[in-house]
Amino acid sequence: MKYFKVLIIPTLLIAALSISCERDDICPASTSTTPRLLINLLDASNQDNTKNVFDLVVVGIDEDGTPLTTPLPDYIFADTDELILPLKTTDNTTEYILIQGASNNDNGTPDDTSDDIIDGNYDRIIINYTREQVFVSRACGFKTIFRNVTLTIEDVNNDGRWMLSRTPLTDNQSIENETAAHFSIAH
Repeated sequence: MKYFKVLIIPTLLIAALSISCERDDICPASTSTTPRLLINLLDASNQDNTKNVFDLVVVGIDEDGTPLTTPLPDYIFADTDELILPLKTTDNTTEYILIQGASNNDNGTPDDTSDDIIDGNYDRIIINYTREQVFVSRACGFKTIFRNVTLTIEDVNNDGRWMLSRTPLTDNQSIENETAAHFSIAH
């Protein structure tokens, strides 16, 4: 009888868990989650055309204004005409440094990567917004959408901005999905 209790209790527990698991307890991969900011990069001389930025490196900025040491994985010496950037869900501001024409400067010490720096034309973008939590489902929880989004461009090293202008694609720009661009930047 003692062994029966030892075996029957875990069996009943497993059966109860498998019966209580419903279809909506698993968040489908197709479910919309917190959207990222989409930016089209346009030719400044003809803003009807997209234009690649070559050797682009994108680095996030932490809360105290210090650039992070690791660039965003998709933007390490990338050639692209579009940016897809995550926004902070715990703050109303996200900042990035975008380095155009980036190259690795090893400071004359090719065997020591600890003193390497990235050369190039540095611009900073500052994205301000208000956050709104939206319930998705019991399995997926909440996602954040961003309202009243603004984007500002600043020159970092006084070497001239390479991003010349920015345009929101709608008034009172909101970021609720990733199906279309939210801003365009001419360079």
